[in-house]
Amino acid sequence: MRVAEADILIVPGYKGSPENHWQTRWERKLSTARRVAQAEWTKPVREDWTQSIAAAVNASTRPVVIVAHSLGVAAAVQAIPGFQKPVSGAFFVAPPDVENSSIRPKHLMTFGPYPRDPLPFPSLLVASRNDMFSSFAAAEDIAGAWGSLFIDAGEAGHINADSGHGPWPEGLLTFGKFMSRLPAGS
Repeated sequence: MRVAEADILIVPGYKGSPENHWQTRWERKLSTARRVAQAEWTKPVREDWTQSIAAAVNASTRPVVIVAHSLGVAAAVQAIPGFQKPVSGAFFVAPPDVENSSIRPKHLMTFGPYPRDPLPFPSLLVASRNDMFSSFAAAEDIAGAWGSLFIDAGEAGHINADSGHGPWPEGLLTFGKFMSRLPAGS
């Protein structure tokens, strides 16, 4: 599948994605990308976030590919029961461990636990070995449960602008390869 054939839904995490974040840069660069807006970025409410994501999926006119980061991953996965249209694929980056009570902010836990059934669409999950919001083992475990292709990003922090992943060209190349493997018109 080519980018022009899909509605690419950018799903940021807690506090949104600032101007220098890779998601914001991709949104500007990819012609069919649009951000899923949340009413409250700093006090996320699971039901509100999942409803926003489901509404964006259901309003799409082309095959949907989700690009989610951090808490956006948790919200996207929790939104699946609300999808009335199929999703062609999902590119997940740095999902938080929503079951680890020692991770702050505490409200991340309100997005858990993650469902452990295989996802109903192809997915790729990129995780870092030193992400402050999740252990590498927890990310690898959930990728396995979901049937996601798992990518080890090495010691890349939270894979955001603060960890030096503003443009993140390696991520864009990986996303391009992922998109090319999705069937057109799916």
